[in-house]
Amino acid sequence: MNFDEFLKLTSKIKNITLPAESSHFKMVPPFRRDLMEKQKEAIKKAKKAGVLALFYPDINKQTKFVLILRKTYKGVHSAQVAFPGGKLEKQDTSLKVAAVRETFEEVGVPIDTIKVIRKLSQVYIPPSNFYVQPFFGITKHTPSFIKQDDEVETIIEIDLQHLLDDGIIITKKVSTSYSVEVEVPAFKLNGYVVWGATAMMLSEMKDLLKPFM
Repeated sequence: MNFDEFLKLTSKIKNITLPAESSHFKMVPPFRRDLMEKQKEAIKKAKKAGVLALFYPDINKQTKFVLILRKTYKGVHSAQVAFPGGKLEKQDTSLKVAAVRETFEEVGVPIDTIKVIRKLSQVYIPPSNFYVQPFFGITKHTPSFIKQDDEVETIIEIDLQHLLDDGIIITKKVSTSYSVEVEVPAFKLNGYVVWGATAMMLSEMKDLLKPFM
């Protein structure tokens, strides 16, 4: 989709009701409910983070957004595909500020070129006990990405039209804490399998945009 046409859509989606759980449910892993039940007390003290779905024009003026592949490390989100973003730090005045700051740190998009259009719906991540607030934003400049080498393995540029293709929804087998493999819904984007909280956020973003396409 041409980026100038996409910009016209952003004014239409600023204030419409978010699909929220109806979108999230399409990509919810089957074991999520059990994890939520087990962590009732932990949820009350959940940490907070902000992430950014950042849209931009490529060199051909086509609309893309950016994801990252996290580094392999000893942690629950090792080697997973995610939006740029991170936890709320002391210097951050809001989750929006945290999301934009982390986007600059992780993929090098200058803060003063980013415009946040609106919030999306929060998603709770049981394994790490985080409430994540996604934001929908744009930059009118074609980014010269610079990855944060200690945290980001790869920067992944996704064509918006690719996300809107219903044929990219697949299932993936993952191991649970019970050492049992289960199938979870996922997106196949640029050869990368995206599941869990990021897939839930992508599902809402897709449902938000598709009626206007």
